Amino acid sequence: MTERLPVDLAKAYRLLNHGPTVLVGSAHAGRRNVMAAAWSMPLDFSPPKVAVVIDRNTLTRELVDASGEFSLNVPARTIARETLFVGSVSGRDADKFADGTGVSAFAGSHVAAPLIDGCLAWLECRVIPEPHNQDRYDLFLGEVVAAWADPRAFRDGHWQSPPGAGHEWRSLHYIAGGNFFETGDAFEVKPAPESDVNS
Repeated sequence: MTERLPVDLAKAYRLLNHGPTVLVGSAHAGRRNVMAAAWSMPLDFSPPKVAVVIDRNTLTRELVDASGEFSLNVPARTIARETLFVGSVSGRDADKFADGTGVSAFAGSHVAAPLIDGCLAWLECRVIPEPHNQDRYDLFLGEVVAAWADPRAFRDGHWQSPPGAGHEWRSLHYIAGGNFFETGDAFEVKPAPESDVNS
């Protein structure tokens, strides 16, 4: 029998929380912000949709509620410090794009929310209104209206991990308490030959 260790239910989410950390960009009426989010996921293929949790007490939430759009940015390890910063400081208390923060952005093509420099991928999203989910669970659904990737990290529909590739082309995964891990080397698994399956 496989050995098992009990996990405190308050920490159970960490067992599933290995998707990439994302930076949620937002903008409205001349204000902009970015926050880190560990809870996001793809939701559908056509049209592509995503889900992300945006706490009701954040400036990002205020701007997303007002604008109806946001960006999801997949940071590389090279901006781990900036990722921790934008997830630890409120946009109400500091301009996260100010000189000296190391955080910079550029304009997207379909939404006003900023796209963050130093990322591996960028998704521009429009909110799919689901007031019950937003109010009760802080869960936002978005339709992806544009998507971009750094070709050194993602091409031909797949994440790339060429032999000898540096850590700078790996995504971050937040595991709590200021701790992250990065993606590792890719590997392929081929199905067992039919003769092995039938034996």
